[in-house]
Amino acid sequence: MKETVKKSSVNEINAMDRDEFVRTLGGVFEHSPWVAESAWALRPFASGQELHEAMMRTVRGSGPDAILELLRAHPDLGTRLAVSDYSAAEQQGAGLGELTPEEYETFRGLNESYVGKFGFPFILAVRGKNKEDILAAMQKRIDHSPEAEREQALREIERITGFRLADLIEGDGEATA
Repeated sequence: MKETVKKSSVNEINAMDRDEFVRTLGGVFEHSPWVAESAWALRPFASGQELHEAMMRTVRGSGPDAILELLRAHPDLGTRLAVSDYSAAEQQGAGLGELTPEEYETFRGLNESYVGKFGFPFILAVRGKNKEDILAAMQKRIDHSPEAEREQALREIERITGFRLADLIEGDGEATA
């Protein structure tokens, strides 16, 4: 049974000490609490959107090695390996938890080809998508150039983390005076 996450207001997030901030937001970027650790110093945030933008600036300004590490922290879609609670719920919602053996092999093969070409797993914001949508996106994006796919992966991370933050921040995300 999935544990319900307590939502926090932007004011509560702004008032958190570094440890609590990282505990609360460290999992938003897959296995990369360094993003929250870096963003903590940028408080206060006027809204959840401003917090998200600061976190994405942190990622994009972190350099190619750190970005590659972030990309590699994401799980293969449709994998049967252990994934974070966030990823498990997102993949389950997209139907990836009920793949037939044939579908699993298709996803496994595409994931393997994708990682072989790009050096990191296929990343897609799966909320609102089904396994057919995901498969079609994988088949299309395998033909991207490495540069185009790296940028697409970062855009997908931006979508994923935007959803996750919206789930964590109560109300409209606006700070009060």
